[in-house]
Amino acid sequence: MPRDLQEKNPPCEPPSCANFEARLARPFPLLAEIRERLTARLPTPEEVEILQISSTLAVLDITRVAIDGTGRVVEAALLVLPSHRADAYFITHPVPEERKRER
Repeated sequence: MPRDLQEKNPPCEPPSCANFEARLARPFPLLAEIRERLTARLPTPEEVEILQISSTLAVLDITRVAIDGTGRVVEAALLVLPSHRADAYFITHPVPEERKRER
């Protein structure tokens, strides 16, 4: 997430977050596009060590990029999960009619 979109004083710090609702309610740019890619591949040597898995076991590589209406990337995430103990669920919400007309 770009620094200018991050809170200067987050309402909570791990491991406990008393004001989690306040954090979710903060203003965030309207997203125009979210790109997600799921790839199954063999792990890198570093992933083998961190995930404590065999080098012959596939991992799920999930990349997510959120883009606002100006084309700016406002969120990016990379998840690498061992394939034998992970599930990936993707939920896509329909685009409101007024947003469809803008495209």
